[in-house]
Amino acid sequence: MFKAIKSLYLTPRFFYVLACLSVLFLVSYWFPGLYGIVWVLVLILIVLMILELSMLYSIHGLNAERILPEKFSNSDQNEVLIQLSNSYAFVATISIIDELPVQFQKRDFFRQISVQGKHRNTFQYSVRPVERGEYVFGNLNCYVSTVLGLIRRRYTFNKAQMVKVYPSFVQMKKYDFLAIDNRLSHIGLKKIRRIGHTMEFEQIKEYVIGDDVRTINWKTTAKHNRLMVNQFQDEKMQPVYSIIDTSRVMKMPFNGLKLIDFAINSALAFSNIALKKGDKVGMVDFSNKIGSFLPAQAKKTYLNTILDTLYNVDTKFLDSDFGVLQSVVKRKITHRSLLLLYTNFEHISSLHRQLPYLQAISKKHVLVVIFFENSELQQLSEAEATTIPEIFDKTIAQQFEFDKKLMVRELQQRGIQTVLTSPEDLTVNTINKYLEIKAKGML
Repeated sequence: MFKAIKSLYLTPRFFYVLACLSVLFLVSYWFPGLYGIVWVLVLILIVLMILELSMLYSIHGLNAERILPEKFSNSDQNEVLIQLSNSYAFVATISIIDELPVQFQKRDFFRQISVQGKHRNTFQYSVRPVERGEYVFGNLNCYVSTVLGLIRRRYTFNKAQMVKVYPSFVQMKKYDFLAIDNRLSHIGLKKIRRIGHTMEFEQIKEYVIGDDVRTINWKTTAKHNRLMVNQFQDEKMQPVYSIIDTSRVMKMPFNGLKLIDFAINSALAFSNIALKKGDKVGMVDFSNKIGSFLPAQAKKTYLNTILDTLYNVDTKFLDSDFGVLQSVVKRKITHRSLLLLYTNFEHISSLHRQLPYLQAISKKHVLVVIFFENSELQQLSEAEATTIPEIFDKTIAQQFEFDKKLMVRELQQRGIQTVLTSPEDLTVNTINKYLEIKAKGML
């Protein structure tokens, strides 16, 4: 009985009717003949409420379920499915309040849906997480009312459900599909003309028009009495590492995400592409010391290991120690490798402090330093300035923008590959650089 009372709620319609009856009682002071009619209306209201109570509480008339995916993809829209099953014989109006995880900071979730008697219905909504970690959904509250709409009965389902938010595997699958489908140019990924070729021998075949005459195998040609050429294939199983700086410089927010989240999403998508291309992939994260180190492997299942490792990577409020990184690279990465270093430099002096370590790494490996444009400063530098303070702000913004370009030039002068990119274009530009390096045979 107590549980039934706790689940009973009066609707706004009931209070509107009650207010109207109160006004009629007041008016009946001047019109006594109205007094009896109002009491009849009160009795009708009581009868209707008893009828609606019997309809709602005669059976357990509603079942609902919140269906969550196994994991959410960070920074992407993720679908949540709600299934409703109406066991009542009448059309039920169901008001749904879902208690979303605290990370979304959304306390006004509300949906209303009508379900025919003895029928099922479903609807879905989407959520966009911007932090990795565990997200706990609370109660799924459903308030059922009849066509009268005077009272509601509350049902509570799925009292606690937890789902983990992982780096953007949606983005990873998106680029994986496009790479396999050979339509990379649709999203800005370029096809690079191959310069030269690698020296990994594949087979000897008969010469056809268009083959490189420099690859003619003269011994085999003499033996078969027709032109034969050596055919080469792309060199595979080359080690490729994603190195993620987790220091305080990667804490900078952009479009709801931190720079490190953009780097993690990009590293995951890039690792998937590299595995599809037949290379070995590994991962390193560091700040003042080395965090995780995954040696390069070519197993397709290794991507799950990388995903689980990236799930726990986060920024530290510390300065990065590139000397520690250089010593670990020298000690643990013994074969010539492609190293994609995700970091950020806001001032040229910070780059100068790290240049000796970057040069030491680039002597043995192909190092690509990936850092970010400051989009807000870029907008400020392009805005029209009319007052002295605005001119001052614009000048400072342009100076910072010039410093970024100066950093790119200084790195390139020292033989270090660079990618200066906006956060939203990070994945595209990173994969472009990887394809360019592969095409030029720089590994």
